[in-house]
Amino acid sequence: MYNNAYTAYQRTNINTATKGRLVVLLYEGAVKQLTLAVGLFEADGKIQAKNIEQFGKYLQKAEAIISELEVSLDMEKGGEIAKNLMSLYLFFNEELMAANISKDKEKIMSVLNMLKDLTESWRQIAATTANAAPSQNESRLSIQS
Repeated sequence: MYNNAYTAYQRTNINTATKGRLVVLLYEGAVKQLTLAVGLFEADGKIQAKNIEQFGKYLQKAEAIISELEVSLDMEKGGEIAKNLMSLYLFFNEELMAANISKDKEKIMSVLNMLKDLTESWRQIAATTANAAPSQNESRLSIQS
């Protein structure tokens, strides 16, 4: 029962969110997945064999979220900001793919820290546009500068 209520709350939160808030939710999701992946590293910097599959799932979810951010960019209206974000998103996914193969915590931490910074920036942007009309359940976001 609790899971159903929580799922309904999440769905309502997404369906009524502004575009800026949706971007923040995506960033928060990527940060969460990478934080979970980093949490699987032991003190010796290795991941136990039993956690390798889950580690890969966390990274794949983060990559999928970043890919969603990529395809949501409006390259025509977004100008230089959209181009820079596209470059960053491509870099993030390349780093995460390499980190998944090599189990490189430092690569993940680097991407995670940059995503945290971007999350905070988008929170500020979303707060300034808080009175904007909510999204109409669009399948793709249109991020504009």
